[in-house]
Amino acid sequence: MSKKQLQKIPAVDFLLVQIEIKNLKKNYNSEFVKYCIRNVLNEVRLDIKKGIKVPSSNEIIVKIDSLAEKCSGQSLKRVINASGIILHTNLGRAPFGETIFEEIKPTIAGYSNLEFDLNTGKRGKRTAHIVELLKFLTTAEKAVVVNNNAAAVSLVLRTFSEGRETIISRGELVEIGGSFRLPEIITSSGTNMIEVGTTNRTRLSDYKKAINKNTALIFKAYKSNYAIEGFTEEVNLKELSALAKKNKLILMYDIGSGLLIKPGKKELADEPVVKKSFTSGVDIVTFSCDKLLGGPQAGIIAGKKKLIDKISKNPLMRTYRVDKLTIALLSAVLRAYIKNETNLPIFKLLNRTKEELKVLAEKLYHEFQIHQIKSEIRESTAFSGGGSLPQVKLESYSVVLIPKEINNNFGKNVYKKLMQAEIPVLSILRKGEIHFDVLTIFEKDIPAVAQMVKSVI
Repeated sequence: MSKKQLQKIPAVDFLLVQIEIKNLKKNYNSEFVKYCIRNVLNEVRLDIKKGIKVPSSNEIIVKIDSLAEKCSGQSLKRVINASGIILHTNLGRAPFGETIFEEIKPTIAGYSNLEFDLNTGKRGKRTAHIVELLKFLTTAEKAVVVNNNAAAVSLVLRTFSEGRETIISRGELVEIGGSFRLPEIITSSGTNMIEVGTTNRTRLSDYKKAINKNTALIFKAYKSNYAIEGFTEEVNLKELSALAKKNKLILMYDIGSGLLIKPGKKELADEPVVKKSFTSGVDIVTFSCDKLLGGPQAGIIAGKKKLIDKISKNPLMRTYRVDKLTIALLSAVLRAYIKNETNLPIFKLLNRTKEELKVLAEKLYHEFQIHQIKSEIRESTAFSGGGSLPQVKLESYSVVLIPKEINNNFGKNVYKKLMQAEIPVLSILRKGEIHFDVLTIFEKDIPAVAQMVKSVI
């Protein structure tokens, strides 16, 4: 490291009296400005280690201003989803829609009776706002909510099978989002996982052979994010329920995607509905709220009252509990179900017909024409996403950009620039072409898509 170069680095006090930094302090508090100065100067020192010469004071001030703007800017922002993936995990999965947002706004803007019983004037329970709704919609005797489905699975196993054995089929040891694997969640819960059967075939006899005096629970996981076809066999819930009851074991079913009612499309007919699990004799069901249920990130544990009561008393329940915003959103979404409102965004998108999608594609095409953007409409295939409906391919339409001249980097450049646009647009980059699948584009956003494309090309 060159001492001469280090000596050229301006001091913090020197920078603080510069007119540009003084102007910066008018918009931000002094400690934050000092934080930005120190961070930039640390970067300069690291650059000197690499043999890079120290920048001028003016260049350093520009970097400080840029860092302040970057830190204070809103990084979490609205994105237009033109990917054709409805439950896009990286885009927050299920959208709520404006109706739900407007409904909960008065509740979350100020104080609420989150844990206050307005009838008795005493402390209440936050889950009281959703328990009856969940009991009706799932037919379970009782239910609790935690911060995600992985937490739900972990809490059930810690409550009933910690230090004992949990039996699961090898064909159901799935990997979920973010590289989290079900076997890791199971074993980290303190239970001894006993794998039975093979990847493609598991019989009732496999479960029977694995049962011993240390067995506490039979775990069945619905393969919501992949499918095995061909030479396969698995044990149904009714058979597992009979086996569990005979051996006084708990039968737990991790249904994952959390479908409460069947969407209209016949392609979705095979997806299991939560309440049917209980008619098959399951004791406990766990599922996500931000997938096919259409709600916020949370996990539901539903089942027999005596079991849910025991889970509720587990000290870990407090570490997994959800906040007031999640309760408000989940309550509003669940109430939409009982009002016969099937206009939740998740169902609107899943139930879009090919004719409706053709109209949307034509509207986007004409909007592009207004902005003198060349494009064409093509048939496409969209997906549910979010670890649900792995075999379902949804017929859709995409509007594809046509470059004015041949340019191998056109698609790549436009794709990147659209993500950095004033209103980010997530398109599809396929073989150098830019596609906008209209299945996941809301009609009100069509003009914005065209404006953002115009701004980047």
